[in-house]
Amino acid sequence: MSWRNDPLVISVNALGITQITAWGTSYYCLGVLAKPIAAETGWSISTIFLGFSVALVTMGLISTWVGRLIDRIGARSVMSIGTVIVSIGLLGLSQVGDVASYMVAWLVIGVGMRCCLYDAAFAALVQAVPSRGRAAISYLTLYGAYASTVFWVIGHYLNEAYGWRGTLLIFAAINLVVCLPLNWLGLSRRESTMDAAAAKAPERAQDGPALEGRRRKVGIALFALIMSLNGFVFGVVSLQLVPLLEAAGLAGAAAVWVASLKGHGQFGGRLVEIFFGKNLKAMTVARIAIGVLPPALLLLMLARGEFWLLVTFTLLLGASQGVITIVRGAVPLALFGTQGYGAVLGLIATPILLVNAFSPALFALIVDLVGWQNALYALLASSILTWLAIELMSRWYEGARTGKPVAG
Repeated sequence: MSWRNDPLVISVNALGITQITAWGTSYYCLGVLAKPIAAETGWSISTIFLGFSVALVTMGLISTWVGRLIDRIGARSVMSIGTVIVSIGLLGLSQVGDVASYMVAWLVIGVGMRCCLYDAAFAALVQAVPSRGRAAISYLTLYGAYASTVFWVIGHYLNEAYGWRGTLLIFAAINLVVCLPLNWLGLSRRESTMDAAAAKAPERAQDGPALEGRRRKVGIALFALIMSLNGFVFGVVSLQLVPLLEAAGLAGAAAVWVASLKGHGQFGGRLVEIFFGKNLKAMTVARIAIGVLPPALLLLMLARGEFWLLVTFTLLLGASQGVITIVRGAVPLALFGTQGYGAVLGLIATPILLVNAFSPALFALIVDLVGWQNALYALLASSILTWLAIELMSRWYEGARTGKPVAG
């Protein structure tokens, strides 16, 4: 098969562009637009970010339903519809005049984001190239590493030229003009049954047989718990990295510059996974990525303003987060197979999204009570629990896949 006609090449490149665009224009848009919105409306920054929390809660509440819809009608249709919904939400957001309409606009955006961001895209790739799903997921996440970096710059200049309302209108149009046709056309090709059968055996042999029955249900619950614990850490870090670095001793400008290195760490981690992790079991990759996080947080706690220690922490943090994004798609594929994959991702995403929605506010409360330095122990404890949990789940899974008696 010519690479130009390979469904993997076509779908990964099409969805790569749509993921950068969709993430940058919706999920990350407040990174540059929150302050301009606050300046014009007079609303507090916490009120503005509450809208984003509304979107995350909405995503969590509808996640399982969207996953089942993807299995039923196909990710191609769901992602295309989701793109239209995101555009409608961004259009509404550009016109808001009060807090109530602002929250409603974010609710609409949340529905759209759940239909067209990573969890939907991972399911789309598995439907397009079921025999090479894990590889396709890894390639796709390379694109997404710089979504915030690219669109924070674009958003900054658009805001300077057209204001935040004009920027959101342009973002809405970009989704319709760029993402909608690419989601539809990029997912129009699928592997033939013969190609899929020929390539499927080695990949499944590497990870072992898919779990079934009660063990499948237990595995889904365990992995959702692990990713939720991990989600507490990254839910905080995604919004609080600059303040964390400032609390560790960096001045404002230096903290912003070091924080920007997280994107490089994400890209580097995903590149390493593609080249060196492809021969490892998905669960092994998960154990490594999650195991990196506790020592990285220890570096942050011990740095006391030491510049290179904080750079190392940020790069390790980014690498861990970058690979864990792959893990969220690859481990369910390895453990539970392609059957009902969209629904499985939807189930797992529900608690993760809800934790992401509430973790920044919870961490802010902890900071208010005990201060920044002591609050870091909460992040460290969560990362250690996550690491212990993935190690225990790995041992449980080895017993389950070999047919040995296991708990549950």
